[in-house]
Amino acid sequence: MALAVTSGEGARAARPVSFRAVRSAASGKRGSGEPVMMSVNDLNYAAATAADERANAWRHWIGLVTALTDAVVVVAIVCIASVAYHLEAYGHFGNAQISLELATMVTAIFVFTNVMRGRYQLSNYLSTKGQIASAFTVWNVTMVAFIAFVFLAKIVDHYSRAVVLVTYLTGIPLITLARSGIVRTISIASKTGRITSERVFLIGREADVMSFVSRHQPWNIGFVITDVAFLRSNDSRRINDPAAALAADLATAAARCRQLRPDAVFIAMPWSEQETIDACIDAFMNLPVAIHLAPERIMDRFDNPHIVRIGSLASLRLTRPALSVVEVAAKRAFDTIASVAALVLLLPLLLIIAALIKLDSPGPVLFMQRRYGFNQQPFRIFKFRTMTTTDDGDTIRQATRNDPRITRIGRFLRRYNLDELPQLLNVLAGQMSLVGPRPHALAHDHEFQRKIALYARRHNVKPGITGWAQVNGLRGETDTDEKMAKRIACDHWYIDNWSFWLDLAILLRTVFSRRAYRNAQ
Repeated sequence: MALAVTSGEGARAARPVSFRAVRSAASGKRGSGEPVMMSVNDLNYAAATAADERANAWRHWIGLVTALTDAVVVVAIVCIASVAYHLEAYGHFGNAQISLELATMVTAIFVFTNVMRGRYQLSNYLSTKGQIASAFTVWNVTMVAFIAFVFLAKIVDHYSRAVVLVTYLTGIPLITLARSGIVRTISIASKTGRITSERVFLIGREADVMSFVSRHQPWNIGFVITDVAFLRSNDSRRINDPAAALAADLATAAARCRQLRPDAVFIAMPWSEQETIDACIDAFMNLPVAIHLAPERIMDRFDNPHIVRIGSLASLRLTRPALSVVEVAAKRAFDTIASVAALVLLLPLLLIIAALIKLDSPGPVLFMQRRYGFNQQPFRIFKFRTMTTTDDGDTIRQATRNDPRITRIGRFLRRYNLDELPQLLNVLAGQMSLVGPRPHALAHDHEFQRKIALYARRHNVKPGITGWAQVNGLRGETDTDEKMAKRIACDHWYIDNWSFWLDLAILLRTVFSRRAYRNAQ
């Protein structure tokens, strides 16, 4: 990489610096507990190499390569599904022309859908987050679009329904696997310098630029730093005319930037320095580059900050409600249908459990306790009574292993999560969801809210009969702050990564996974 730090001080020559030295310094100290401290003297840029040029050239071909890869994978899936089905059903390979037509149509729809969604941009392949969900969504859209097309074209009978079904089912794991492989390959190539995602020019005061570099480590997303321009301090005690010094710095930086022709300019300085930022923007507006304002530290806390424009108002949205209006409606519809079906199917079991509880110990069949629901609104949760006590005060002692308060039938019910079944009534009433963070007794909520940061964030969605923490074995007694913190971390992860398919996976794991029954008290 041909890199040289530019300074506006004419008496001081540009110093050669190397961004690889910055990367080594940061990675060497990361994890040691010490702050990463770097100075300009750590930088020593080397001349551009042929490898850097090849890395820069590769990014222009990534879209075509990934599209062709998708096409090959889909064609292979259709052909394999067709041959496998015909061999199994009829003992021959089937009609090659029809199979090729089917493969061509499905492939064209799949690639076209990805193109329209902008999925073949290099930036989409630098992180594994959301890739599987995106591939699965496009595959579903593809099959729906294909079925709609053959129906409207009145050629439904031209293609085997069984082959189409086998193609769809086979494609789910294979496309997911292929997409994961592509993303992993490109991500590794970008981190090792084999692919350049963007050539950027950094400008700002030395401390701000180096802070940006050490926090975000741009080489990990394939950035190549073409140059770094440090602005002189605005300390009026050292500089007689700060405005003139800034103008000189920016003129030198803009001339250097025009010469290097980067893709983007990153202005690294506090957003509160509006006049300086405006001056930087004015200096680079006449250049054919994208101008970025480097993120403030506060944005490091959030995974997906987003610029939102409503009319003439533009704002930086740091968070949004956990679920959109459509997602809330879909989740509620599923909860209602599933809870009604479960209550009908499980009615004989519920009656048997109720009778056993009455026979086992004196007291009510159902136990009701105050819990916090969505937005910390209190409600009374229904459970089968499993203990001789029914505490619901300001102090509640959690059940422990071999707790003498647990009844004989209660131990069995708790072991297999059967005591939670009456909460289907809470789901039907809209107080709970089938899947979500497990609600705790109010006394425990108040206690842990004082100890664990952002504890109450778990109330941003409805509580659930089962949840991500429970299927990962984090259930039962929380006798230490660490145990509760791990459970809350799972709840927060669920909120940040919610999807309908995640809910289905949690429900299946609740029934079939051994970890879901671990630590039952």
